[in-house]
Amino acid sequence: MNHEIVIDQQTIGDMVVLRPAGDIDMARSSTVRKAVSEVVRVRPAKLVMDLTSVEYMDSSGIATLIEGLQSSMRNKMKFVLVGVTPKVRSAFEITKLIGMFTICANIDDAAKI
Repeated sequence: MNHEIVIDQQTIGDMVVLRPAGDIDMARSSTVRKAVSEVVRVRPAKLVMDLTSVEYMDSSGIATLIEGLQSSMRNKMKFVLVGVTPKVRSAFEITKLIGMFTICANIDDAAKI
C-alpha cells in the first residue's frame, strides 16, 4: 500500500495554495501537517488548501486542517478551503466542524476574501 501523498504548492499573489492529491488519513496527515507548517512560517496573507484531489479524509486529516487553521490564526493569516469534495464535506459535517472553516468554491473566490 502506498502511503505517499503528493502536495503541489503554488504562490498566487498574496496567497499560497497547497494542493494535496490523495487521501488524507492517519498515514498521510503528517506530510500535510509539515507542508502547512512550512507555509505558515513564510506568513503569506492567505493559505488556501485546494482539496479537489482529496477523495477521503479521516479524523486525523480533519485534525491536521484544524491545526493549520489555528496556526494561521495565530500568525494573522487567512486559512481557506476550496474544492471540498462531497465525501470530505460529509466528514466535516458529521463532526460538526464545517462551520470552523472558510470554504470557497474555487481559487478565484478564495482570492477575493
